[in-house]
Amino acid sequence: MTRTVLVTGGGTGIGKAIAAAFLADGDHVVISGRREDVLLRAAEELGGQVTALPCDVTDPEQLEAFGERLPDALHVLVNNAGGNREFDAPPPGDLRGLAERWRANLDANLLGAVLTTAAVDKQLVSGGAVVNISSFAADRGAGSYGAAKAAMNSWNIFLARQLGPRGVTCNVVAPGYVEKTEFFRDRRSEQFHEARVAETMVGRAGQPQDMAEVVRFLASPAARHITGQVVRVDGGVIPTR
Repeated sequence: MTRTVLVTGGGTGIGKAIAAAFLADGDHVVISGRREDVLLRAAEELGGQVTALPCDVTDPEQLEAFGERLPDALHVLVNNAGGNREFDAPPPGDLRGLAERWRANLDANLLGAVLTTAAVDKQLVSGGAVVNISSFAADRGAGSYGAAKAAMNSWNIFLARQLGPRGVTCNVVAPGYVEKTEFFRDRRSEQFHEARVAETMVGRAGQPQDMAEVVRFLASPAARHITGQVVRVDGGVIPTR
């Protein structure tokens, strides 16, 4: 059976790797993002059954129109769009500036996922899966970005309870430090890289493909009894027992 998979923020980095993983399974993948040129370039590079649909997931009006352009049946939703908006803003000079910075990250990393999931709710089929991409920053005191990802982790529990009776699982993948993405805007120093790698138990940075394989598993028939969980993919930086 060919599934339809929606990956938000699917034009680069982790999102693009996730799209590639599902395409390798023969699925039809829809990638979305704010930058049409980036999406179209990614679609060309990915090949296969991929459709590029530009959309800003923080804009309710855009999402309403976006949902109408999707197929009637959606088997997998990957809420990957986000990123740390503090990298793009000047230091806040007053309370208004501070509020704007926090709202920007909450909108991008939490509200966007909430709105997208609501926009495609009627299309999610029984036996489907929602996978939300969070971050180990949720447990490391990382300001507005970490707070937004922590909120996503909590919301995922609510979502799993809400969609569980319909046979839809909802889980979170929480990456650690990942190379080959746009996350750090090319501002990462070699010292920073070495420090992040040294934190891991495996002695290497994460790769987008590491995240993609876990997402693919959580959306597979083998994971139909896994829901409401946060799966850390951080090389052992934050261990559990």
